[in-house]
Amino acid sequence: MELRSEPDHRRRVSWQRHLLAVSLLTFWNLPTTAQPTLESLPSNAVEGKDVLLLVHNLPVDITGYSWYKGASVDRNRLIASYVIGSQENNPGPGYSARETIYPNGSLLFQNVTLKDTGYYTLQIIKKNLLNEEVTAQLRVYPALSTPNITSNNSDPVEDKDLVVLTCEPETQNTTYLWLVNRQNISDSARLKLSKDNRTLTLLRVTRNDTGPYECATWNPGSASRSDPFYLNVLYGPETPTISPSNPRYSSGANLSLSCHAASNPPAQYSWLINGRPQQLTRKLFIPNITVNDSGSYTCLVHNSVTGLNRTTVKTITVSDDSTAESAGLSDGAIVGIVIGVLVGVALIAALAYFLYSRKTGGASDQRDHTEHKPSASNQRSL
Repeated sequence: MELRSEPDHRRRVSWQRHLLAVSLLTFWNLPTTAQPTLESLPSNAVEGKDVLLLVHNLPVDITGYSWYKGASVDRNRLIASYVIGSQENNPGPGYSARETIYPNGSLLFQNVTLKDTGYYTLQIIKKNLLNEEVTAQLRVYPALSTPNITSNNSDPVEDKDLVVLTCEPETQNTTYLWLVNRQNISDSARLKLSKDNRTLTLLRVTRNDTGPYECATWNPGSASRSDPFYLNVLYGPETPTISPSNPRYSSGANLSLSCHAASNPPAQYSWLINGRPQQLTRKLFIPNITVNDSGSYTCLVHNSVTGLNRTTVKTITVSDDSTAESAGLSDGAIVGIVIGVLVGVALIAALAYFLYSRKTGGASDQRDHTEHKPSASNQRSL
């Protein structure tokens, strides 16, 4: 056997390494073909609507398609097959007359139902008999009707009754959301939500809890909201107020008093004058009052539903005209009168002084004139 030289052997190993590297590089850079995929349009279907299972990236060497219900090819669950050459749809055992296969392989479902939810498999039949399969999931959700709110007590009493609000109807795979005054509701010391959020409990009702309450329902396919719901919270009556506030009147005036108390339902009103019952009315009117009408005026209010009563007493003083006028003078008027009297006194004093000064001044002038007048003897001597 002829022995090969060491340099030749090394060159042969080096070429083999280069060929292996080129082969690997060629393998890694082989052109790839996109695989077929399926897309549900819409991705979340609503019961009663149409859905299209759209095919992407179809190969070019195909002769037809077959659609199956399920995640695998099963002849017993064949929906339909389509032959491209003859453009024929051949229904299978799983056909419901609502499915249509298009020339591009896409499958249309009309008027889908909840039972249509599940996996669907497309078998792509190729000319080289190397068939391909691709599977997609169809999700169908119930069409949500407009919900409504029911209550165990629509007329609760404040600080007494518990109220339970329920969102109807109950629907599977549905999310419930509550709003009051357009704001989201969460658990608190007075509000409790059930585990599925379908029930809202008001543990202690107040007059501020009238609403409006709204219930919203949602699933991936649709959403809806109820009409506003209001509670008729019963309360009161509160302590009444009597107006006007003036407690003093003049004899001969008309007395008109009005009583008011916050209450739901509206309170019933009655009056007592010095303990004597009067008419059942909110407003009390007595014309041409006298001093005998002075005394205590009591307003009584009653809520027939809550059973509560409240009263307020007002003391009225009626005086005759002269007393009323003097009693009715204000501090400013009194000060004005005093100042006027003082000014009058000052003017009188000034006038008296002026007259006195004038009188005393005239007498002095006359005396001076008499003293300086020449006598008759003097005149004759002159």
